[in-house]
Amino acid sequence: MRAAHDSVPAWIDPMLAKPDGGRLREGPQWTYEYKLDGYRVAARIAPDGTTVLTSRNGLDLTVEFVELTEVLGAAVRGRAAVLDGEVVVYNEAGQIDFGLLQQRRGRFQKHRTARREEPFIDVPVRFLAFDLLLLDGELLLDQPYEQRRRLLTALPMPDPFRVTVVPSFTAAELAADRLTPQRLLERVANEGHEGLVAKRLDSPYLPGKRPGFWCKHPLVQTREVVVCGWRPGQSGFTGTVGGLLLGAHDPDTGALVYIGDVGTGFTRQDRDQLRDRLLPLERAGHPFAASPPREDVVRARWVDPVLVGEVRFRQFTRGEEGRLRHTAWRGLRADRDPAEVIAPQPGRPGPPPAPATGSRVTVKAGARTLALSNLDKVLYPDGTAKSEVIAYYSRIAPVLLPHLRGRPVTFVRWPNGVRGQRFFQKNADAGAPDWLPTVPLRGGGSRSGGDEIVRYPLIHELAALVWAANLAALELHVPQWTVTGDGAPNLPDRLVFDLDPGPGTTVVDCCRVAERLYDVLTGDDLTPVATTSGAKGLQVYAGIAATSAQAPSVYAKAVAVAFERETPRLVTATMAKARREGRVFIDWSQNNPAKTTITPYSLRGRDEPTAATPVTWDEVRGCRKPAQLMFTAEEVLDRVAAVGDLFAPVEENRAPLLG
Repeated sequence: MRAAHDSVPAWIDPMLAKPDGGRLREGPQWTYEYKLDGYRVAARIAPDGTTVLTSRNGLDLTVEFVELTEVLGAAVRGRAAVLDGEVVVYNEAGQIDFGLLQQRRGRFQKHRTARREEPFIDVPVRFLAFDLLLLDGELLLDQPYEQRRRLLTALPMPDPFRVTVVPSFTAAELAADRLTPQRLLERVANEGHEGLVAKRLDSPYLPGKRPGFWCKHPLVQTREVVVCGWRPGQSGFTGTVGGLLLGAHDPDTGALVYIGDVGTGFTRQDRDQLRDRLLPLERAGHPFAASPPREDVVRARWVDPVLVGEVRFRQFTRGEEGRLRHTAWRGLRADRDPAEVIAPQPGRPGPPPAPATGSRVTVKAGARTLALSNLDKVLYPDGTAKSEVIAYYSRIAPVLLPHLRGRPVTFVRWPNGVRGQRFFQKNADAGAPDWLPTVPLRGGGSRSGGDEIVRYPLIHELAALVWAANLAALELHVPQWTVTGDGAPNLPDRLVFDLDPGPGTTVVDCCRVAERLYDVLTGDDLTPVATTSGAKGLQVYAGIAATSAQAPSVYAKAVAVAFERETPRLVTATMAKARREGRVFIDWSQNNPAKTTITPYSLRGRDEPTAATPVTWDEVRGCRKPAQLMFTAEEVLDRVAAVGDLFAPVEENRAPLLG
């Protein structure tokens, strides 16, 4: 066995792709491959078929991906070879999914820790080969890429489910298909790939180098980071990791510097696995060459800087101390060495922004096909594009749609972004798809007054939600009542108190009022649920069985007036803005059948993509800073993955109003 292992070809330090600065290389000398989202792996195969899989930084991954070894040996049929490629995992939609690969790695590590002897084949992996570095014992490094590629594609692939060759598209092949490199990039984006890698047909293979022969054009900005510390989670994340503190090495001095943190993008399983990895690495102080800002590292627990991860980010700030902004976790990178992780340097060009993906694309949303436009259009000042808004609403749909069902929806649209003009849209105009259900209501939704008939959209399925997001309908507002099958309004089934902090107050003061509301509502056998407005305030809902359309307003006003009478310096039930200074306004009038409120899980049109977010009563009682109850879209998705739909009790528990 030792002799067989000795006959395996030597490891070759992989050649790396250089960022293209946002300009996709074009011309007859270039060919294009998909940019892959997995582990870079060299497959080193001996003449007898013995195969060793080695990561980019020299780690032996053979045991972890043992199911690939036999099929690779069969591919070269008794010849020594070294193949360069990527190990990936596909999701149910047929897309390469780095998150699933990370989850598989976590389960593999538990498998090994438990000393289980059976092979670990929990999640199918696939080796995607894109270069051939040695064949029949002959090094091919000086051969042009075009020749190496020809030899690679000539190798038989006996099991394409486990091993295949990455597709490559030359300029001539694209032209024959009436495509351009930019059109190929659009297709790659629609299929969910990371981007393209452009390679010169005449390029040699330079081990360990990052020449201009290979240029990567990512559709998403990502960065490798060194995990230097962590914050314990709070509220729904108590007992696990709440966020990570990140570092990288200064490109000039090599010193480890603080570059920001990340608190989103984790599944609950990710958080628990990270906690288990980080606890044995804890140390007394931070590992940075200079102390990070005190306000950034409150509650921090420091670790030895030995783990490398990857984050998605939107911006790298350009001040004296550069920081990654708007980060989301992608996973640990066992195939990277901490010494390789270099920080962007303030004043130097950062990673390129995500390129435009074309003016119009066609996508599947559930069972329907939709045409989407201007996906790269920036809607928020922090850089959030329409494509990300659509992605959020698509991912939040399973918990959002039940709370929209049967409720006529009013859109608040920002076609030119939240710094541009907004407008309210109630009518489903002629541009609405013919499959979209609507309901005609007189007087703009009121039960009385007005002769205008407004045809409101009903958002019952994913496709309708995606259609609305494509209109830049960032906010979705609904009444506290639903409609019947024939379009008649039902009696209200929700009670709502909209707590609006006046000048000199914040959501923290709203929380103190909400605690009092909780006592009143539970005393009346109602089940209160709190949700942030996604802006400044807080809302308290309860499911009800009303006896009249006016009953919720009567009840809510009586409670609000009683609160004002008890604590006139803290609460007002009066609409006049002059009365709100230093007080929380309890807006009981939101129960009027003609009025609407922001629906839970809707985005808001603010500088950042915050969302109306259901919260626990422990979070309400523990709130001491406004930031504790402000959640971005990514954070809302993480919360739902961890704790489910906190707004569900409003639909599940309806009780009659007393009084």
